[in-house]
Order: sequence, then structure tokens, then C-alpha cells
Amino acid sequence: MAIVSGSEGHRLGRARSTDAATLGSIGLQLFIERGFDEVTVDDIAAAAGIGRRTFFRYFPSKNDLPWGDFDALLAMMREYLAAVPPEIPLFDALHDAVIEFNRFPDEERESHRRRMEVLLRTPTLVAHSALRYQAWRQVIAEFVGRRLGVPPTALQPQTIGWACLGISLAAYDEWLAHEDHVLTVLIDQGFTDIRAVFSPANAH
Repeated sequence: MAIVSGSEGHRLGRARSTDAATLGSIGLQLFIERGFDEVTVDDIAAAAGIGRRTFFRYFPSKNDLPWGDFDALLAMMREYLAAVPPEIPLFDALHDAVIEFNRFPDEERESHRRRMEVLLRTPTLVAHSALRYQAWRQVIAEFVGRRLGVPPTALQPQTIGWACLGISLAAYDEWLAHEDHVLTVLIDQGFTDIRAVFSPANAH
């Protein structure tokens, strides 16, 4: 799942001012160099030239920093799905929305890869990530529920939300393991495979 990233060109050192993107970039660089568990909020604040109190104006905790402005991305995906014409099939709408959510500029490819390695390969972040995944699935479930005329908490919207998350995470796992692969192509392939497996022609 794509995360809003900051400028990776920012060097560590004391800065006169900062913002969430710059602070996130500094923290991510420290996580990569030292390991997530070895870096404290005080370390990040010192590297950014700010106080500990200022850090918490941007992020509720150290665990939230690698996610960047994830809430803004969720809002964008919710708006994207709300604008999908009703004649677009549900499967196609979800396929396109998930790909768009995970699309990022070519120049951010390596920084995004490093960010996702921290998020998906750090045991400490696994429990915290579950909360983010739940929020992401909820956006999918709300859209599916509206399309099907059922509550988003019903089994079908929830199942589809989990399925879309599974496709995304499987694509990220493959992408992190193979530097030459393209993330959006992997996500597209995941949807294609799911459609093929569960198509009526393959029903037994």
C-alpha cells in the first residue's frame, strides 16, 4: 500500500524548521541506517533540529512515522471510489482504485521501497500496521456496501476488503523481493489471477 513519502534528498543535521514530510524522511533514513527498534523519538527530533514536543505535533508515535500522511491517502481513495460511475463493474472499479492508490512517481521508487521494507519487515510494526490495514479495508468495504446495498460490516464487503488487501500485500512482498518488478503490474496480475481462479469457468 503506497505511503506518502517526503524528500529523500534531505540530509541529517539540525534544521531551522521542518514539516511532516521532511521529518518522515529524516526518521526513515535513521530507521534504515540503525534499525527501527534502535531509533528513538529523541534521536529523530535531534536529527531534525526540533524538540520532542514538536515531533508529536506531526506524528502520534514513532510507529506512525513510516506511514506518512496515510489518512490523506485514504481520503483520496474514498473520493476516487465515490466518483466511479455506477456502470463500471465492481471488480474493475476495485482493480483500478487499488492500482491508483499504489501508484507513485518513478523518482520515488527507491524511497518507497525502503519505506515499505521498514513497514513490512519490522516485527515491532506488525501490530500497529493492523490498525492501518483495517482503515484501508474499511474504505473498500464502504464502497462495496454501497454498490451491493448492504452495510459495510456485512460479510461480503468485509470479505472483498480482505481480498483486496491480500492482493496488495502479496504484490508488495513480490516487489520487495525482486527489484526489477513493477508494483502496479504485480497488483494488476493479482487481480487478474483472482478473477481467473473464481470465474464460473473454473467452478467445480
